[in-house]
Amino acid sequence: MVIRLLRDGWVSVGGGKHDKYEDPDRPEVMIVVPRHREQSPGVARSIARLAGWI
Repeated sequence: MVIRLLRDGWVSVGGGKHDKYEDPDRPEVMIVVPRHREQSPGVARSIARLAGWI
């Protein structure tokens, strides 16, 4: 998921226990990705929705 965000142009803006990604074209949208090996289906769906994949 993180690789796809970076490939789609999202930029990492730091974070502690979570990674934060910002779209340069839409700075009002920030995606927060937990640093777990696997994401729950609801979290993955929410990230995909914010990224515009679904």
